[in-house]
Amino acid sequence: MNDIPASPAASDRPASATVPRRPRAGRLSRVPETGTAPLDEATLRRLQEMWETRPGWRGWLSTVDHKTIGLRYLVTAFVFLVLGGVEALIMRAQLARPNETLLTPEQYDQLFTMHGVTMIFLYALPVLSGFSNYLWPLVLGSRDMAFPRLNALSYWVFLGAGILLYASFPAGQGANAGWFNYVPLSTAAYDPGPNIDVYALGMVLLGISTTVGAGNFVITFLRMRASGMSVARLPILVWGTLTASAANLLAVPSVSLAFFMLWLDRNAGSHFFDTTADGRPLLWQHLFWIFAHPWVYVVVLPAMGIVSDALPTFCRRPIVAYAAVALSTVATMLVGFEVWLHHMFATGLPPLALAFFGAASMVISVPSAIAVFAWIATIWTGKPVFKTPFYYFAGFVLMFTVGGVSGVMTAAVPLDWQLTDTYFVVAHLHYVLLGINVFPVLGGLTYWFPKFTGRLMHERFGKWTFWVTFIGFNLGFFPMHISGLLGMPRRIYTYPEGMGWDTANLLTSIGAFVFAIGIAMFIGNALVSARRGARASANPWNAAGLEWATSSPPPPYNFAILPSVRSRDPLWQPDANVPRPGYLLHRGREALGVTPLMGEPDVILKMPEDSYAPFVLGVASTLVFVGLLFHSTQFTALAGLACGLALLSWLWPRRSLGQREPFAPQGTTPAGKVAETTAIRSEDETLALPVGSAGEHAGGWWGVLTLVVTETALFGYLIFSYLYLASQSAQPWPPDGLPKLGMSGLNTALLLTSSVFVWLAGAFVRRARSWPAFWSMIAGIALGIAFVTIQFFEWHDRPYGLATHLYGSLYFTITGFHMAHVMAGVLMLAALAFWIARGYFDGRRDAALTIGGLYWHFVDVVWLFIFSVLYLSPYWMRGR
Repeated sequence: MNDIPASPAASDRPASATVPRRPRAGRLSRVPETGTAPLDEATLRRLQEMWETRPGWRGWLSTVDHKTIGLRYLVTAFVFLVLGGVEALIMRAQLARPNETLLTPEQYDQLFTMHGVTMIFLYALPVLSGFSNYLWPLVLGSRDMAFPRLNALSYWVFLGAGILLYASFPAGQGANAGWFNYVPLSTAAYDPGPNIDVYALGMVLLGISTTVGAGNFVITFLRMRASGMSVARLPILVWGTLTASAANLLAVPSVSLAFFMLWLDRNAGSHFFDTTADGRPLLWQHLFWIFAHPWVYVVVLPAMGIVSDALPTFCRRPIVAYAAVALSTVATMLVGFEVWLHHMFATGLPPLALAFFGAASMVISVPSAIAVFAWIATIWTGKPVFKTPFYYFAGFVLMFTVGGVSGVMTAAVPLDWQLTDTYFVVAHLHYVLLGINVFPVLGGLTYWFPKFTGRLMHERFGKWTFWVTFIGFNLGFFPMHISGLLGMPRRIYTYPEGMGWDTANLLTSIGAFVFAIGIAMFIGNALVSARRGARASANPWNAAGLEWATSSPPPPYNFAILPSVRSRDPLWQPDANVPRPGYLLHRGREALGVTPLMGEPDVILKMPEDSYAPFVLGVASTLVFVGLLFHSTQFTALAGLACGLALLSWLWPRRSLGQREPFAPQGTTPAGKVAETTAIRSEDETLALPVGSAGEHAGGWWGVLTLVVTETALFGYLIFSYLYLASQSAQPWPPDGLPKLGMSGLNTALLLTSSVFVWLAGAFVRRARSWPAFWSMIAGIALGIAFVTIQFFEWHDRPYGLATHLYGSLYFTITGFHMAHVMAGVLMLAALAFWIARGYFDGRRDAALTIGGLYWHFVDVVWLFIFSVLYLSPYWMRGR
């Protein structure tokens, strides 16, 4: 590693470059932790004991360390990558020659579907989640994610969903309708086996994992950053994952709802997609592509963030146009939500819709082009160091350009009509979803491998691996463009001779096997290097990010002294090695919370200990879906009870947290010792911070806020489905006459009144009046129970059921979802009432009350929209 040069001299750099002089070539100094003075051994040992996971199986099941969870994501995603790759190789062996009989049509359908499911849902995003889980607290200068236990739960649910999706595959009953799962092909009439049920339930479970993880990333960005790290100083890596996570909160509910509605059609007799009962198969495409098009950017933007963050290290200068790249990341996702209909150009859309969405699909290339030009300019104006990660990142830029150009081609409506359902689209998808994902992942793994393991990957073998992978990928997938232009349709398991596709398919099959050899070489290099690779220093690449300011691999607490940031490239600043004040928190597991925009110190957060609750909840959640798969009410109920008990254990308040006087800063005294005080000093100010705080200081308040966002999206998609189907129906709406407003109006008044009493309970607690607070909460609970009771009576009095007709399916599904939220809220309020009576809350410690109240008010507001749509809108529709 002694051939990584120092940064260029000032005379060699553009005037806009701000990279300071770095260590000379051959003298890579170990950068101290953000320039702070070393701590004594007793303090370091205390931090190690507080944050370290205990050894053995107990620690393996209970750990909430973000680094361990990140590595688990990476390893598990690579296992699924290998599985998906094996499935692809079998299919390419089938398609290598005409009239091949290696597979039957059914076997090919299952391989085709599971390959898509695996690569898109079980590899592409989870592998990026692995990077983000491991790196985010390090690049942000924090000790952990905002919700360590949610982080662990996200992994266990992901693992359970992956196992569930593959459970029926070895028995020859895997999903077989394509990863897009179009209806009516996937309905019970055409696919009556368990194949699609496994897929539907597995995807709903996977959606829970994705949503939980996304919320955790968003709150970590808002709260868990180094002092001084404003949004203008965030690493680009964070922008990519943050944007993808925000999109997941809004998009995943769409596909989860679509799969749940399909499961109801198949197992409960509902009619959402049933054309014989006025259902609409096109609703599936709307719900699926509202999710799936943003999902393309979900698996691309974090990969782009990896390149934008790591590429400047090998160009020896900061990325060009940081602000433009960050804004283009956000703009790409915003426009990505608007163009889902370009997957549906061939479905008979009105010309105005074709024109609008075709233009929007063209526009989305603009922010992507900004990032490409920024990468090229960074390479051009820098002095590249040709190490293995640089090869992968440069290769990614080429893959990104090819995938983007073919995407713009399909945005043109007339050309899209010609290319739809041909192998040209398959080629585009592989360049976008595989090339733009795999190359940054392999480069990122090589780049951060020293941070993960403390060792370097073999450099020469790494370059060989890159060239084998690069050649194999392009040999495998570029000829697919030719096959598509020659008219080869996608989703066929064989083809006759004389169609002109023989040579292109043979090249594609050869390239797929060469690409697989490259992946195998990379895995072998990683496994050998993890044990025998050269040992790495803290910063072997002379990089600029905070993750390189601590040891390789990092200690359990990441940073003994929490860093203070003054620039986007803290280790490339002239004073990077000069001791300056930092923040030492070692009275239990503690982390620093900051203000969302400016990154100013705001609160000292009490972080949770290791816990079995995430593992138990993850297993129990998986078993709930297993019970649904087997239609076992008793098994499902028992698994649901286990989920409830795990949640209760998770959320149970602890008296021991309490409040303590805040302290934080450490600086160097004249004697060179660490000085502890009872305030954080910020230049001329003294700022006292709350500890384990209340209100919006509490992490749980931000967590429930993200829950409200994603649940709002869920109910929004339910209402969209209702309005879409109502607008398409040729039958009277509702078919059994207008709804009666008397009982439903009373129920609305009861639910809104309950919110008043819940608010009063919180107000009384803050005034230290426990018993008025208790009885106010009891009144809120009683009104909630009254709402549930009246709703059950209303259900019973309806002359139709879920399976009677389309309106019944919509009515009972929408009100059923809301009823589930109300019942969960009543249980939550009951727990809060119990804790009030036991004296767990006081004027300073009331975070759980604030969180519970926020959730309950959200449930009440949602009912206002449901009441307006289900009960009031039919009167307006009949009056037209």
